[in-house]
Amino acid sequence: MLTEQKQLALEVTANEIRQSIIEMLLHAGSGHTAGPLGMADVFTVLYFHTLRYDPKNPSWEGRDRLILSNGHICPVLYAAMAYAGYFPKEELNTLRKFGSRLQGHPYRKFLPALETSSGPLGEGLSQAVGMAIADVMDDKAGDRRIYCLMSDGELEEGQTWEAAMLAGKQALYNLVALIDRNNIQIDGFTEDVMPLEPLADKWRAWNWHVIEINGHDMNEIAAAFDEAKSVFEKPTMIIAHTIPGKGVPEFERDFHWHGKPPNDRQGAKALRELRTLGGQILSEATE
Repeated sequence: MLTEQKQLALEVTANEIRQSIIEMLLHAGSGHTAGPLGMADVFTVLYFHTLRYDPKNPSWEGRDRLILSNGHICPVLYAAMAYAGYFPKEELNTLRKFGSRLQGHPYRKFLPALETSSGPLGEGLSQAVGMAIADVMDDKAGDRRIYCLMSDGELEEGQTWEAAMLAGKQALYNLVALIDRNNIQIDGFTEDVMPLEPLADKWRAWNWHVIEINGHDMNEIAAAFDEAKSVFEKPTMIIAHTIPGKGVPEFERDFHWHGKPPNDRQGAKALRELRTLGGQILSEATE
């Protein structure tokens, strides 16, 4: 259970990250809106509660590894990394610019602090499984966790389920995956395009430990990652139920915002709403 002070700090940081995401998209004039906003709370908990890392030494051997499978939500990854001290926050506004280290999908050659490059959906879990197996073989599985963040839409890729079977068969307890269960993809709602339910049962069938959470509740997110560290018999899958576009009512739950940025008017309105929400978070904490 997080202390009230820690929970407040995480909520404030998540709100600031959401504001940075909007500013990044406005400067870029392109990019994805719904997913990054929806995953801001998860990334905040990861970078400011769960992960072991050293931004001054990104190649530190003892670090946890974070694999972003659905690379199109990278604005939230970049923002979290900037707030964690990997690079100056001012660099965030170079998103998608020519020569920028912050490409529209993560590219490790430009930003070595990334663990992988990603773009084609469905590949991240396979990469994470390979890393987890390597750590077991090298007798390093007890030293760190491999975290893989995925979208629900990419579960339509068959490669995901091959990786799921292998991870369960190998009992990769050092592997923790999380699905952004926001129920949207670029063409509509997941249950209309290609139904995924019963999702939790599918992962249990492949010998995964499954946890379902509210992906916007800091205590639930932190508790899920803490619980995963105590599982030593199988890999863990966290199904995080999130609201796409979280924090901006105009964007929330609308699949049309999956792959487009706000215009100047929409962006200015979104920033006003997020700043107001930030003030409410602070005022409620002092009541």
